[in-house]
Amino acid sequence: MTRRSFLAAAFSSAILAGGTQPSLAEIRSAIFAGGCFWCVEADFDKVPGVVSTVSGYAGGATQNPTYRNYSSGGHREVVKIDFDDSKVSYERLAEIFFRTVDPTDAGGQFCDRGESYSTAIYALDDAQKTAAEKAKSDADAALSGKVVTPVLPAATFWPAEDYHQDYYRSDERILSRFGLVKKKDAYKGYRQGCGRDARVRQVWGEAAFTGIGK
Repeated sequence: MTRRSFLAAAFSSAILAGGTQPSLAEIRSAIFAGGCFWCVEADFDKVPGVVSTVSGYAGGATQNPTYRNYSSGGHREVVKIDFDDSKVSYERLAEIFFRTVDPTDAGGQFCDRGESYSTAIYALDDAQKTAAEKAKSDADAALSGKVVTPVLPAATFWPAEDYHQDYYRSDERILSRFGLVKKKDAYKGYRQGCGRDARVRQVWGEAAFTGIGK
């Protein structure tokens, strides 16, 4: 069941890490694919040192992908994470990333199936590639050699449509089979019904980073 069909059946920005706005010289970016980009946004917005998150698409061949065609163009759902590297390191973000997903699943994530929902790290430079490979190796050791998440070269990031941004905390109402509901309530129902947090806890046990995106 895809996220789109689940929502039809079930319900049919930045957060500063505290202190002053960091200087541009301290801002770095990371691009992670972790299944539903609403959930990845929600998880990483709660990480101290993350300045902003933007849902989008990456990894495919088509230009200017949209929600209607990104999958057919070979793109994954991704999130671009801007962070203050004086407060949180890329290494730490990569470690957190692995523990917010099921990196043993090559066919998608949770109830969302297909390559467009599969996990990946897009390394933006050699240093990120080294750090991401180290985080993957550590995760693989912890999970007895079952990690399938690839570390890939940098790919063009295409921001998703405005209505996808900050979905998990939006008070905007959408029409569903139950009438008008807030996006944030639809998101909560989707996340729970899709079994995301339950599966992450099953895979990672006490090492899981779950619930931070609720």
